[in-house]
Amino acid sequence: MSSLYSRSKEYTRSRKAQSDSPPSSPSPIAKTLRHERLSRLEAATNPSTSDSSYSESASGRSSAYSRRENRLAALSSRAEEESNRDYKKLYESALSENQKLKSKLQEAQLELADIKAKLEKAAQQKQEKTSDRSSMLEMEKREKRALERKLSEMEEEMKILTELKSDNQRLKDENGALIRVISKLSK
Repeated sequence: MSSLYSRSKEYTRSRKAQSDSPPSSPSPIAKTLRHERLSRLEAATNPSTSDSSYSESASGRSSAYSRRENRLAALSSRAEEESNRDYKKLYESALSENQKLKSKLQEAQLELADIKAKLEKAAQQKQEKTSDRSSMLEMEKREKRALERKLSEMEEEMKILTELKSDNQRLKDENGALIRVISKLSK
């Protein structure tokens, strides 16, 4: 017991010395004291030799590590299953969304085809109207030309008629003069 008492005095002295200095790494005395304390605790809990306690603590550590690894493996397998499920759900949702988009695309293509057909019909009708208009304009132009020709022919005929009238009047006058001459001669 006396040895224990003397060590504790050293320990308290070293603690006082440590409290005076700023907190940094422990002093060599504190390290040795801590080491001695740990070795005494191990000896008190395990009365067997230090080699067997070391091997037991090593096997305990390895079993703890293996238990930890098993837990981590189980967690990772669960996470993988959940992620696989999530990927499957994501794939299914993406597939259904693609189906919806494909149907919308087909509807839009059908609508586009209908609109194109309507535009083509409208363009054809417009061309027909313009061709009808152009043919009507051509026909009107032809009629106008024909009427102008007729008008010019009629004007020429009018000229001829006026000439004929003047000739006819002249002939009538001559005829009247001849009749007068003949009547005077016959008297």
